[in-house]
Amino acid sequence: MSVRTGLLVDFGGVLTTSVFDSFELFCEAEGLARDLVRDKFRSDPVGRELLFELELGTMREMEFEMRFAELLGVGDPRGLIERMFRAMEPDQAMIEAVRRARRAGVRTGLISNSWGAGQYDRDLLAELFDGVVISAQVGIRKPDPEIYSLGAERAGLPPEECVYVDDLRGNLKPARAMGMATVHHVTAAETVPQISELLGVSL
Repeated sequence: MSVRTGLLVDFGGVLTTSVFDSFELFCEAEGLARDLVRDKFRSDPVGRELLFELELGTMREMEFEMRFAELLGVGDPRGLIERMFRAMEPDQAMIEAVRRARRAGVRTGLISNSWGAGQYDRDLLAELFDGVVISAQVGIRKPDPEIYSLGAERAGLPPEECVYVDDLRGNLKPARAMGMATVHHVTAAETVPQISELLGVSL
């Protein structure tokens, strides 16, 4: 197995705690069915289209909040995105692993489907990454293969030199198809040893 020289990671659900757990807690707080947000994004055509437009940057956050609140049956759309993500916290073990990788000379990059500019700590991104790709800023969203190519390019490497980490299996397939090594993230305890081995670096 050849050692890779680049590490590309997703944001929500990799550098943070579970997005879906946060959605469930939001639903409980709002008096909704526990899996309603997840179901709207997975199987409701209207919900999926709203999500895609938000991630692509073709819909403003306020419009998304108004329309998605209506779809959920939530009376107050104000701050809906912030409320949906309120229970999501930084995963310090994963953040530290990326930090150590970069300090060890690994080229690092972020590939994130955006939920709005407010979800990112810009100072932290500047510290952790050589290149950053946020879907709404480039008009491309995962799993479009082009966003992975751009992520590798901004990290300064060809795709086949990169390891890509995501919490959604469907987002790993295009990366793997272009030669990246992929890691399905569930917990830092499982992910960090895998990326350490792939990079040949102790994290």
